Amino acid sequence: MPASPPKKPGDPLHPRATGPLRSYGRIKSRAVKPRQAALFDTLMPSVRLPVPATGKIDVQALMPGASEVWLEIGFGGGEHLATQAARHPTALMIGCEPFINGVASALRHIEEGGLKNVRLHDDDARAVVSALPHACLDRVMILFPDPWHKARHNKRRLIQPELAAELARVLKPGGRLRFVTDWKDYAGWALERFLVTPGLVSLADEAADWKAAPEDHVVTRYEEKRLGDTDPLFLEFERVA
Repeated sequence: MPASPPKKPGDPLHPRATGPLRSYGRIKSRAVKPRQAALFDTLMPSVRLPVPATGKIDVQALMPGASEVWLEIGFGGGEHLATQAARHPTALMIGCEPFINGVASALRHIEEGGLKNVRLHDDDARAVVSALPHACLDRVMILFPDPWHKARHNKRRLIQPELAAELARVLKPGGRLRFVTDWKDYAGWALERFLVTPGLVSLADEAADWKAAPEDHVVTRYEEKRLGDTDPLFLEFERVA
């Protein structure tokens, strides 16, 4: 019988939780399919991102000679991550996702695509960002994060001033950050925080630019569900020196 994926505490509001507030909700829904569950034993050890308890991640050692390094925070089912990895085989793609079913799906995409340039972190992305060295990333992608749209839950949103500053820190000069959401309020929230982050400048000339999907955007099944209150809004920023 294939092994089950590692278990994690399921309640993001657990009173004994330590560290920053979770920016995500449940970490598992339905049972993981046997084939995907087996990949946690056979494939995950080779693609798991090593995050040291102290010090910084040795990005160069993850994929020597990588032309670029990308980070996707909250990759969902891994469709976008796998597609970008296939399009850019010489770039190292780091993906973070605490949702076990999403990680299982990503492992399947990696196996089926024979992808050698992907590394996964199956937990909170903020630990990865903190452990990355300065100016090491060419791209950061944050697509459709949990909106926490009730006002009393806004403090759980991923985009906070502290993370915005950390993302600016780990981006190379000229590096790009993309934030996509289908909730108007979250778009405004994120825009407000990114615009006041030193080192980040918006690439939009006018509000209409936010409605146009970038040429390299990958539409996922989640996006097709149209669960938010608006069509997707695309916020693009560049790291300036």
